[in-house]
Amino acid sequence: MTSMDGVEDIRGKVAYVASGELAKLSSLLPSNRNRAIMVHSLINALGILKDNPTRPRRIQVVNPSRATRQALSTYHSKDYLDFILDASSQQKAQLEDSESNRLLALEFGLEDARLPNIPGALGLQVAIAWDGGRHHARKSKASGFCYVADCTLALLPLKRPTPDIPKPRIMYIDLDLHFSDGVSESFHSPNSTGSSQILTCSIHHTSPGFFPLSPLAPLPTPSSESFDPFTLSIPLQQGASSATFARIYPILNRAREIFNPDYIVLQCGVDSLAGDPYAVFNWNIGGEGSMGWYVDKIVNEWPGRKLLLGGGGYNSPNAARAWAYFTSIATGSPLDLDTEIPDHSAFPQYAPSFTVSSSLYNKMSIDVFRSVQLDVQAGFMQDTNTPEYLQSIEDAYVDILAALKSRLS
Repeated sequence: MTSMDGVEDIRGKVAYVASGELAKLSSLLPSNRNRAIMVHSLINALGILKDNPTRPRRIQVVNPSRATRQALSTYHSKDYLDFILDASSQQKAQLEDSESNRLLALEFGLEDARLPNIPGALGLQVAIAWDGGRHHARKSKASGFCYVADCTLALLPLKRPTPDIPKPRIMYIDLDLHFSDGVSESFHSPNSTGSSQILTCSIHHTSPGFFPLSPLAPLPTPSSESFDPFTLSIPLQQGASSATFARIYPILNRAREIFNPDYIVLQCGVDSLAGDPYAVFNWNIGGEGSMGWYVDKIVNEWPGRKLLLGGGGYNSPNAARAWAYFTSIATGSPLDLDTEIPDHSAFPQYAPSFTVSSSLYNKMSIDVFRSVQLDVQAGFMQDTNTPEYLQSIEDAYVDILAALKSRLS
């Protein structure tokens, strides 16, 4: 696609942003070695990237261009960019091996279908970039294995007026286990008395000593000097399950109704799922209140255009399972959670003896020898989010959402 006509062809589609080069770069991250390779190869092996005219939304692989220094400088400081962009010649040679990148692209089924860099590209209904979601990066500092603030950089251009949306509103939702400090703090404006084009909402775990330490991670207090109704936080206790997430969903949905966003950016960090090495939450991907249920509600029921990003997730096979399932949801044709993992280059990584999560070990041989399937199930961890605690969140949000509504009126 190299013309304006090409943009018209992809309106209403899902743009899947990926390339061999991007996967190779992402797989070098010390926190997630080779995760990107597993994610893209599984999604390709499941046939999700094949153009299927019977799906409600057809999918188009988009090969991204490298970010320019000018684009990065719309948020990051000059000194920081001087530092992180000073790669050694050996590193550059490693990352720019075009033949290696081409072979990776072939393995993942990522065809070179470059999206024209023109405003018309915003006509897409849904875009997915699982290699993104680095929500801890700051303006002048890397944090939590996040080096470029891609979430913030994605939000900023969405504020620009378009012919049909003079002053767009953007809602950023973060489902990662960890608080979205880099994003939330970058748009936090407690001294403002007017409206804002960007609302951030992070649903996460926070406790003494738990990363990241941020004054914005606890439940917002309207009487506090730091209160900003456009910076929302829903902190959950250990063991948060689908039942807990189902109960707090009306808060998120009400915030969306009040704010009425034109764009929704959804960070889908999967370290909140059962089986992640952090072992803090007990979320799963299927059923009411699950992470897949949230993705389906936001992508297929909420109005507005959506951008789905990756994030945390340190059980790579489960990250691949989840993001493959969420990609299928975005096409409007979700996979059955009983779908077996197809044979492909990463298949051995999904062997039952390696993918049964830590919270499921007590099921012993029944689950150890189960077929290798797509589902990520909850374990036996106790959900410590008591009815009383959840009621306190609901009570607090009566005043928080009233303040939000007041600022928008």
